[in-house]
Amino acid sequence: MMNNRRIPKYIVLKNELLSWFESGRLQAGKQVPSEHEIADQFGVSRQTVRQTFGELEKEGWLERIQGKGTFARNPERRESEQVKTIGIITTYISDYIFPHIVRGAEAELRSKGYRLLLSSTDNNKDKEMDSLQLMTSQPLSGLIIEPTKSAEGNPNLSYFLSLQEKGIPFLMINEKYRELDCPCLKLDDELGGYKAACHLIENGHTAIAGFFKRDDLQGVNRLKGFLRAHREAGIPVSPERVVTYTTEQKGSFPYDQAVQLLKQPDEQRPTGLVCYNDELAVSLVEAAGQCGLQVPQDVSMVGFDDSTLAIASGVKLTTMTHPKTEMGITAARQLISMIENQTEISDTIYEPELVERESVEKKVGHYRRFEVRKDGPLHANLYVQLYFSNIERRDSSCWRI
Repeated sequence: MMNNRRIPKYIVLKNELLSWFESGRLQAGKQVPSEHEIADQFGVSRQTVRQTFGELEKEGWLERIQGKGTFARNPERRESEQVKTIGIITTYISDYIFPHIVRGAEAELRSKGYRLLLSSTDNNKDKEMDSLQLMTSQPLSGLIIEPTKSAEGNPNLSYFLSLQEKGIPFLMINEKYRELDCPCLKLDDELGGYKAACHLIENGHTAIAGFFKRDDLQGVNRLKGFLRAHREAGIPVSPERVVTYTTEQKGSFPYDQAVQLLKQPDEQRPTGLVCYNDELAVSLVEAAGQCGLQVPQDVSMVGFDDSTLAIASGVKLTTMTHPKTEMGITAARQLISMIENQTEISDTIYEPELVERESVEKKVGHYRRFEVRKDGPLHANLYVQLYFSNIERRDSSCWRI
């Protein structure tokens, strides 16, 4: 349980002990194991246990009796101080950018007297169903949810309809299921994919490969932006340079595909890569190394999310921003407003910004696009590409100059 090192340990321990109440393992009047026993069982310090006990005591779940120990309280004895519970379901809790989102939400909720119940799905529909069953089986004030495989539909729709029927407000983060009319906080992923590709194009790259998850709408929309950037620049996209993959394939498939692309002869291999996220970008830096290539000297790369991984690797990644902590805080504030004031909330769309670091290098012979108009039907909307090389006819309407 305590391998969730990126989430504060007392939060992880707190949620574990709350699950004991929910399962009946801890019942009213029953003595709780000592701080020392809990610390040994979960491999944490007594200070962490003490902090957790203090939180649970403040929320009315525990009471300490001088000379006797700590006991579980009867919820009925909490009188009017009913504990307000917010559930958060994310695809992951302790990995990548998710600890920042959770910490932001947790701090805001705790400051307003709410306790947090966490669950993760590992981007698996069955686990999402289990998480929804857990959340809906107990008193719940509201729910923050990240959809699981949002591009593949919503087999757990009945649970969300049940929440609506019970009047339990919920909102979604990062994406939302298309079937549901609920507030969502998300990045403009299409714009992010567009900006990432444009940055490479502006630095002279025309042979660009893109790697995107296809079972999450974030990946689908980033791919749309990637293709739009090429279309507007008049650069054709080779099908083999668009690599899509699923959650189950993310460990090896994009890496293997990158190796195949980067092992091609110089005139055929891509000189730039747009990556679904920083986690993948770090992996593809290694793939480039396996092919005897350096980033950015031989291949340039743009990541996504501006995660800690972007600056932790040997090559500091150029990447697109993600609001992370701000998203968690805002999601919590909006949900509290929905609960306490019945406020109608609109979608919040964050604009990603490019963070330039070390993983993109300008190609010699900067590429730019402009339009040349000539009279006659065969020469309308003629595009010329400037490369500072000798003139070379490419096709009926394009030259290399």
